[in-house]
Amino acid sequence: MTDRSHSGPDETGVGPAADMDQRETASYSPPYSQSSYWAPRTPDHWLEPLPDRQAPGRGGRGPGLGMLLAMAFVALIAGGIGAGGTYLALEGREPQATASPVANAPTPTPMVAVTPAQVTFPPADAGAVSRVADVVSPAVVTITGLAGEAEDPFTLPETGVGSGVIFDPEGWILTNRHVVADVQNVRVQLNDRREFAGRVYGVDTLTDLAIVKIDGIDLPAAEWGDSAQLRPGQLAIAIGSPLGTFTNSVTSGVISALGRNNVPVTDPVTGETRRLNNLIQTDAAINPGNSGGPLVNEQGEVVGINTAVATGAQGIGFAIPINIAKPIMRQALAGEPIERPWIGISYVAIDRNIADREGLPIDYGAWISPGRPTRGIVPGSPAEEAGLREGDIVTAINGRRVDANNTLDEVLAAFQPGDTLVLMVLRDGEALEVTLTLGVRPPT
Repeated sequence: MTDRSHSGPDETGVGPAADMDQRETASYSPPYSQSSYWAPRTPDHWLEPLPDRQAPGRGGRGPGLGMLLAMAFVALIAGGIGAGGTYLALEGREPQATASPVANAPTPTPMVAVTPAQVTFPPADAGAVSRVADVVSPAVVTITGLAGEAEDPFTLPETGVGSGVIFDPEGWILTNRHVVADVQNVRVQLNDRREFAGRVYGVDTLTDLAIVKIDGIDLPAAEWGDSAQLRPGQLAIAIGSPLGTFTNSVTSGVISALGRNNVPVTDPVTGETRRLNNLIQTDAAINPGNSGGPLVNEQGEVVGINTAVATGAQGIGFAIPINIAKPIMRQALAGEPIERPWIGISYVAIDRNIADREGLPIDYGAWISPGRPTRGIVPGSPAEEAGLREGDIVTAINGRRVDANNTLDEVLAAFQPGDTLVLMVLRDGEALEVTLTLGVRPPT
């Protein structure tokens, strides 16, 4: 799950630094850490400075400060005190495009005066959070990774800590990519304190997700929900290991918003500005070390994987929708390599503002970026072979409309590399059908 460049959304659903563009890449943000000379040191490019000191950096380069700092990658500890982090940027390409929330909006209903006596609300269920925690917590794990060997006999290997959630009883775990990035040894601790050696099965080329496998049977596994059914205001529960040491902590809040796009963050390694796209926003408390842990609904179903948090604010955290993760989970269970379908375009997710500003004939769809800031069609890609052009607007895939409720990345997630699709395309005011065979999204 490491995406690097391309400017403009691509079928991976990650967005570029430009306002309207998205890419297929993902970037990382600095995490929280503490250190001492006898304790494990966190890799420099993972460090997030504490409020009263500067974090060390390599070659004079410290961790990047963006409007958002990743929490998930954050899994870094020094000594016995763990420090985990949260990933913060998902650059986009095809799949995670910005969708228009106003396309086909229903006609407003006239307002009717209502007196306070007419308004009734069901009583809050104070036990819902504890019931969900009882059901889901056994499936939430703490993941510790050792990055390489100690440099001398007097130091310990660099250590990172994050969270994960078991999605199959035979030991399949979903987590954030940055939790297990660049580590040589993975240890997984269950809620009942059992520990297992783990291996990284694969990482996602589209998002900040990864699959870890441990050898176990009849392990507690979480139930998976449908993130497409989420609505703002619903109960949201986050479970994980904040700061890498407070294992299986439970926090609650609500789903604050859906489909958050174009959220800028600075990559601490490259210094590039990245964009977060198609994320769930929640006010459930998320801290470093929660990265890779589940976001759960009131029914005890996992609806997201906690990934990022906004700094300089309170109650603004982000999670990757579980529907985006389901395809790679199925691939892992089938013993297949983790692959994402790929078209090979950079695009702009159209909403009403973009349609008005650019003079476009419709306010939905994926507008293949007309040469800014990079080419809209990747040379040699399925898009080029199918005859797609810069300036085309993809309005539907296999009859499924591309809009605010069905973003390009979500639509493509239902297919596999090698599948042949029919795209509805608007070109110079004319509707066309384009047949395209999906490729494999390259690692970036």
